[in-house]
Amino acid sequence: MTTLTLSPAGLRLQVAAGTALQDVLFEQGVEFPCGGQGRCSGCRVKVLRGRLEASPDESKVLTAAELAEGWRLACRHSVGGDLELELAQWEMPVLGDRSAFAFAPRTGFGVAIDLGTTTIAAQLLDLKTGNVLAAQTALNAQARHGDDIMSRVAFALRGGQAELTRLIREQLGRMVELMSASAEQPLNRVVLVGNTVMHHLLCGIDVTPLATHPFEPEHPGRVRLSAGQLGWRGNAAVEFLPCIGGLVGPDILAGIVATGLHERAGLGALMDLGTNGEVVVGNRDKLLCTSTAAGPAFEGARIAMGMRAATGAISEVQAKDGALACRVIGGGTPRGLCGSGLVDAVAAGLDLDWIKADGRMVPDSMPLSGPAALLPQDVRELQLAKGAIAAGLRILAMRLGATLADIEQLHLAGAFGNYVNRESARRIGLLRMPVERIVPAGNTALLGAKRALFEDADTWDDLATRIEHVSLNEEPKFQDIFAAEMRFPD
Repeated sequence: MTTLTLSPAGLRLQVAAGTALQDVLFEQGVEFPCGGQGRCSGCRVKVLRGRLEASPDESKVLTAAELAEGWRLACRHSVGGDLELELAQWEMPVLGDRSAFAFAPRTGFGVAIDLGTTTIAAQLLDLKTGNVLAAQTALNAQARHGDDIMSRVAFALRGGQAELTRLIREQLGRMVELMSASAEQPLNRVVLVGNTVMHHLLCGIDVTPLATHPFEPEHPGRVRLSAGQLGWRGNAAVEFLPCIGGLVGPDILAGIVATGLHERAGLGALMDLGTNGEVVVGNRDKLLCTSTAAGPAFEGARIAMGMRAATGAISEVQAKDGALACRVIGGGTPRGLCGSGLVDAVAAGLDLDWIKADGRMVPDSMPLSGPAALLPQDVRELQLAKGAIAAGLRILAMRLGATLADIEQLHLAGAFGNYVNRESARRIGLLRMPVERIVPAGNTALLGAKRALFEDADTWDDLATRIEHVSLNEEPKFQDIFAAEMRFPD
């Protein structure tokens, strides 16, 4: 065994010689944005003690000066001897749920799981009282093979689907076992929600149809499994709720139920901006949904100094007296910019006239705080992302014979929706409606999964068939509306 020391946290780990650094550091929260392919510098570490010989791959990504200073790509190395590395520890705040809801009591215990591409949130409930007895959150173990949905699908198509399925089944099995240990009776039921790709990977369904247009799942329905089939202990019945269509999965179905969108008389909307972007518009008479690949920008992906909302991330930016004031999660020197900070930064740049309505930046970069800066390509990524989301919202409203002015309430789901400044989102044109109509909805996927523990599964199947999936690629007006929505409000 060798000793691996991680600074500045001072964490000392005993690691078997030959162990891939990617495997060790991932467990400590280090990201591998390109899935460990050595194409980015997102997993940079600095050798403080010990030796890691630079590989030819690293010279393509890191400069000669960086290599000389001891910087390496963690995904390119294994532990050969005692080693001390400098890295910034990530704190993964995973959004849970403590919402109260009406339910018909049942006997036994159940677990609700929100299986996200990036994070997992699970809660154990007493089905008689509805009380949450235990909770577990974690970074999705599959993320070492790519940050976003399509990176995960690409790895699966290269022969890695069995590995992705094994990773997530084992991880969830450990989480369920830890929670169920606090119950006085055996676990009866587990309900899972997640996007369509997570649905297929957990259930062992081929993801090949999700790799190309029209991205329609081969088996979109509810999947019933047993704990034994998943390699878990116990005899709990396990259900993954049904998909809606395309890349709109059971997590959005759960969100619709959690917000009551399917029961309201007036027009409402639900927006979930995770690693993918999903939008639902409708009411009790009709519901339309769509998805875009715009979500990653709102989680800091594809942004030069982008990162998730964790220690060292700039999460808030304000224009004050002609300058910028930034809030850094955890304080100290910023290491990057998360989604809410990105939206704030562009909104502030627009107010200061450093960013024009067409997205041009004057000057060529916008210093934020410390080494963190906003670059023209970052603004472009945000334009593409917010343009697609805003266009999707408008098109769904149009399909219902309505406009954005007719939407009485828009629910923002997920971590981004919970933390983003609504005024900033309105300033950049992501949400073109009064802020009082925009409601942070929390983790609607987890809340919906908890409600499903108490309800007849057939009810969820019926609701899924009532929701119409709209493919934006087939909408004749999409390109024109998308181009218009890319522009920032004057």
